[in-house]
Amino acid sequence: MAPRASWKGYLKLSLVSCPVRLYPATSSSERISFNQLHKDTHNRINMKPVDPELGLVERSDLVKGYEYEDKKYIIIEDSDLDSVRIESNHTMNIEAFVDERSVDVIYQDAPYYLAPDGAMAEETFVVLREALRKSGKVAIARLVLSSRERVITIGARETGMFVCTLRNPSEVRGTAEYFGNIPVGKPEPEMLQLAEALIQQKLTTFDPKNYEDRYEVALMQMIREKLKGHKPIIAEAPERGNVINLMDALKASLSQSKPPAKSKTKSEPAAKPAAKVASATAKPAAKQKF
Repeated sequence: MAPRASWKGYLKLSLVSCPVRLYPATSSSERISFNQLHKDTHNRINMKPVDPELGLVERSDLVKGYEYEDKKYIIIEDSDLDSVRIESNHTMNIEAFVDERSVDVIYQDAPYYLAPDGAMAEETFVVLREALRKSGKVAIARLVLSSRERVITIGARETGMFVCTLRNPSEVRGTAEYFGNIPVGKPEPEMLQLAEALIQQKLTTFDPKNYEDRYEVALMQMIREKLKGHKPIIAEAPERGNVINLMDALKASLSQSKPPAKSKTKSEPAAKPAAKVASATAKPAAKQKF
């Protein structure tokens, strides 16, 4: 089944417009989730709406309300929401182009993929995509999602485009409350050099496949053991000693540190003993079958 678009409309640059579809770039369907059950019957609990005066009510009787004063509401009908029409309801009108690095990561919110809506839109879409790619910039536009206007960035990605919604400045907290008491002073040069050397020793290229969710893996292993009727294995995190001397700790870390290795999944075979590895390398490698 083809994925369902979150939004359909037009991507517009000056007098050029192109029908497009917006799709969520991420999914949480593979995450482990739990249902609420009664402890005795193990029946799944249904969350039903309750009115303080009437008790249980039907969902069809629910309406939207905006609280303008304490416990005072104005009722908002669907027709009221439909009457609020602005350009970004159905059009991503590109307003500006900026360097991607100039968009602070703290404002970046939800990622989406943007694709042409139909074969007739492909030529215009490709022109706009390649113009973005060659410029090395991202476009700034707006669109209405979930009954609110969102500022977005649009950039080229593979054969399509990548959209990221941005948080409103009012949603981002200032740093003063959290960083205000942290000293600005410069660290001791030798300690700084050791820390920089430790960073250099662990430099690698980021690949998200190398960083699986270890808690999720352990959680699924526990669930499988319970399904088999076994008592779950309790895995405890290793104890870490207190750092008494920062200089000694940095030196020890640098001497013991190894280049970063890929995190192994359960599907990967365990490493062979050194003796067996040595004997295996002496034999010619077998041809792989494709």
